Amino acid sequence: MYKRNLVFVAACAGLAFFGVTMLALGPILNQLGDGANALPATLSTGIILGTVLFGPVVDKFGYKWLLIIGALLALVGIQGLANFQDMNILHVSMFLLGFGGGILNGETNALVAEIYDDSNRGARLSILGAFYCIGALLWTLLNYFIDDYTIPLHCVSCVMFVFVIMFIAIQFPKAKPKGSVSLGKSLELLKYPSLILFAFILFFQSGFEGISGNFTVKFLEKMHETPNNVATLSLTWFTIGMLIGRIPLGAIMKKMKDSATLYLYLSIAVVGVVFLYFAQNIEIIYLSTALIGFGVGATYPVVFNYLGSAFRELSGTAFSIAIFIGLLGQFTFNRIMGIFFDRGNFACFPIALAFAVVMMMIVLPIAKNKTKMKK
Repeated sequence: MYKRNLVFVAACAGLAFFGVTMLALGPILNQLGDGANALPATLSTGIILGTVLFGPVVDKFGYKWLLIIGALLALVGIQGLANFQDMNILHVSMFLLGFGGGILNGETNALVAEIYDDSNRGARLSILGAFYCIGALLWTLLNYFIDDYTIPLHCVSCVMFVFVIMFIAIQFPKAKPKGSVSLGKSLELLKYPSLILFAFILFFQSGFEGISGNFTVKFLEKMHETPNNVATLSLTWFTIGMLIGRIPLGAIMKKMKDSATLYLYLSIAVVGVVFLYFAQNIEIIYLSTALIGFGVGATYPVVFNYLGSAFRELSGTAFSIAIFIGLLGQFTFNRIMGIFFDRGNFACFPIALAFAVVMMMIVLPIAKNKTKMKK
């Protein structure tokens, strides 16, 4: 029999490692040599494939060994990044890091959704989400203070190896009963409008996060003539804001309906976007990016809480589908925003952010209503 608190700690560690995965290249990309600009695409490809894989596998075979495999793949990728000799090895390393990270992201969220009931699931998912921010924040800070990027990579590897040993030592929830999981049942999930609608909330959420991470710095430099170091530090404030938003999220969700909580947070994100557009000094820039991070910090925990309750029988596959569609949103928004920026249309950036938030607000009540119809 597994111990729930130990499993929860393991899940938090796994998602913290995914936080490192998502920002692995950001602080060090300019140090990796010619051809490095193609590495983010390789990393994203690995993340998408890992996301697609994890759901059906954990539903059929359980969580333990895939969690271990995902962590080991990410560990190999990190060490490849620290010790690469040529660009081909670096691309392989980035793919493995992304593939392992995609597994860790989906599996840890599905795992926490399964081990807690409806009364505690939302709170625990919000705490879990905070560990994504902790991993990302610690990674960026280590690279901010340490010039040699291989040192943070080795530090992360040592911590990850310790937790892999923990994953091996503890017990996890068993696989779903035989007969309850099949390819046909997994594909039947696509027939539920509620799942697709909630997935499209993540589509816009991931698109929002994607362009925030990739285009905020250039927007500030071009529209507000912000120095590069100041603009870059705004991304740290985005992560800090998300972390601060997720810490009290569980308590807020217990006092307010999930939909009301999400509307409250998204409204704060809109305020942050408005501040960002009109910011005239460094303090307002940092405040705006912190508010934006705070405001979008509730979306994934709230959506996963809904999905974990509505699709308990095949929660892994449901999460896999939802996260995959979310990643498609990230790709789509990044692609479109890149085209606009190439044409010098930098003012569209806050408009795209506001559009993503408004779309989430519109889709949420429709998705929630479809969930009630499913039940």
